[in-house]
Amino acid sequence: MASSNVTPYKIDVPDAAINRLKDKLAVSDLPDVVDFSNDWAYGAPRDDIQRLAKYWQHGFDWRAQEAKLNAELPQFKTTVNVEGFGELNIHLVHKKSPRSGSVPLLFCHGWPGHFMEVAKILPLLTEARGGPSFHVVAPSLPNYAFSDGVQKRGFSIPQYAEVCHKVMLSLGYDKYVTQGGDWGYWITRMMGALYPTHCLASHVNMVGATKPPSLTRNPLIYIQDKLTALGSHGNEFRQRSEWFQNEGRGYNVEQSTRPSTIGIALTDPVSLLAWIYEKLHDWTDSYPWTDDEILTWISIYQFSTAGAAASVRIYYETTHAEVETTAKTRDYVPNVPLGLSYFPKDLVLPPLTWGRALGPVVYEKVHTSGGHFAAHERPEALVKDVKSMFEGGAKHVVAQFARETIAPGSKL
Repeated sequence: MASSNVTPYKIDVPDAAINRLKDKLAVSDLPDVVDFSNDWAYGAPRDDIQRLAKYWQHGFDWRAQEAKLNAELPQFKTTVNVEGFGELNIHLVHKKSPRSGSVPLLFCHGWPGHFMEVAKILPLLTEARGGPSFHVVAPSLPNYAFSDGVQKRGFSIPQYAEVCHKVMLSLGYDKYVTQGGDWGYWITRMMGALYPTHCLASHVNMVGATKPPSLTRNPLIYIQDKLTALGSHGNEFRQRSEWFQNEGRGYNVEQSTRPSTIGIALTDPVSLLAWIYEKLHDWTDSYPWTDDEILTWISIYQFSTAGAAASVRIYYETTHAEVETTAKTRDYVPNVPLGLSYFPKDLVLPPLTWGRALGPVVYEKVHTSGGHFAAHERPEALVKDVKSMFEGGAKHVVAQFARETIAPGSKL
């Protein structure tokens, strides 16, 4: 049964916050021009940031974008109690499919993403035609968008997993499946490890396998890895992974070691713009971003409840958590069917055999285009993967929801 503390929500950023943003933009400055000011190898181009900051101040219509988000995304808030951290108000998107027997699916974002990533896949997943259908829930993680910030240290992957699990329970979904990338990969895998009787299957579009198969744990995959290592880790995947390791991880090191320092910088809107815009460019596969799209994405960080600084703390807390805290996400997660989708401009692209050692893999797809924000860049491809997984190796999950009387979730 759905909880009574689930209430409708509309984004309504105070006028004072919008005016404060414009005041800050009016007095912002940029470095002097040098001959490499617009070379992507050095970071976000000066001319791009200057153009976007000027448009953000004078032309960008947040109210129009806010209204669009409110019209397209049915939003709610609920309260969950996290062990050791107390109650947190959680913002979420929740759209039910009109088809009975649809599968509850939790979509989990990462950084620098947010709930808006679900917008394009929401109608495709909930539609009653074209394979399995889903009731979709996309929470804003604590410290992101319009969810509460966390005031105490130590809030790491298990706590984010607890929040997501309890959000599903609050909506009446005692059993569900998950989909995630970036931090959503780690969080949804933790959900499978901690709540295997509730989390019935998981699909991920960033495969964060960090170690080869173990001879003792995965003997058959271990042998396969030794025999086909080169074949299961193509040159394109290897080159992209090496690029990220050598040229793209600077943000990760800073956020994992000194989140408060970069957090102070991110209170300046131009700094925030440059910090995230670089990722939107570098982590996608020639995606044609519009200025409105970029600024809507970044404005959600600018206007977030806890502030942009809060969003980067997950890096520090996870890096400094005890090893056994995060080990569950790195090892084989049994009993939870797993689907893997690889996009060539993602950040972590391990050998395919490494991914197969993460759990009972029932679906695997290697794409020829697309990047890190798959739900936003390649929504049709991602949804096709999810539906194919539940039409194939995980079809028993769909059958279970079709035949069992499971709490259908809130009528909101």
